[in-house]
Amino acid sequence: MKTTMLWFTAPRRVSLKPRQLPAPQRGEAGVQVRWTAISPGTELLLWRGDLPGGMTADATLPALQQDLSYPLSYGYAAVGEVVALGPDTPAAWLGRRVFSFQPHAGAFCAPVEQLFPIPDEISWEAALFLPNMETAINLVMDGRPLLGERVLVLGQGVVGLLTTALLARFPLESLTAVDRWPQRLSLARVLGAGRTLQPQQLTTETLGNARFDLTFELSGQPAVLNTAIAWTGFSGRVVIGSWYGSKQAPIDLGGYFHRSRIRLISSQVSTLPPELTGRWDKARRFALAWRMIASLAPERLITHRLPAAKAAEAYRLLEEHPDEAVQVLLQWGR
Repeated sequence: MKTTMLWFTAPRRVSLKPRQLPAPQRGEAGVQVRWTAISPGTELLLWRGDLPGGMTADATLPALQQDLSYPLSYGYAAVGEVVALGPDTPAAWLGRRVFSFQPHAGAFCAPVEQLFPIPDEISWEAALFLPNMETAINLVMDGRPLLGERVLVLGQGVVGLLTTALLARFPLESLTAVDRWPQRLSLARVLGAGRTLQPQQLTTETLGNARFDLTFELSGQPAVLNTAIAWTGFSGRVVIGSWYGSKQAPIDLGGYFHRSRIRLISSQVSTLPPELTGRWDKARRFALAWRMIASLAPERLITHRLPAAKAAEAYRLLEEHPDEAVQVLLQWGR
């Protein structure tokens, strides 16, 4: 099977290169890709050259066990149709719509254990939100919101918006979403945020003297962690879901934080909170993510659909026009 694959070749440079896929092996399937989704957080780090060296792209995903150095194929949200089967691969897989954690490419071969059948009620485009919905679920699990709490979400990118949508289902006293861009704040209101603010509006004149019980730092900017700490109350929790890559900023731990008993919680979707693993596994979390996708219709966050040949334009759009772009898709097939 002939296809093309997207490669990051240097900071702010990508190219499509031809690739000849081998025939599917035993237990594998060949998938013709229709769409892939760009992760605005992680992939912009790679686009800008801000990823740390000496790490694998993702040690838990077989398709991404490669070093974070150029040239690099990356991406982790692909949907397509199974068009070929290897020996002993069950015939029921042929023709199935599937999601897989795969780099941006027009086709791929993978063991069927790496394929997730898309439920009938979920569209191709909605299925692309599976990784980010799973991330949002993991963030909420780590934050453990309680009845009547005041919750703050800093950053309304795709993950921030999905986290806001999940939190809106809880009986909170208040849910406040913060972002620079009006379009994202408008989406946050649609998804259930009770109050939306731009960063300069985070003042005592706007919010009074009360602080938040639970804060999510999802902006991708390490300096915003100081804002999260400043607005979190005594013995509150700050869930840090951003991956900063190689970006750094001074964090003020010598003032208010020192006596506040605030807990800083690192949250990352590759693993489950250890205290939940007696009852939860990744299969259960995936099943919940599918249900939330069906319920929340995250495809309304898609702002742009571009052919794969215009991938460089897609990344420039996300970097230079965050006021316009939220979720950008690349189209590979019909």
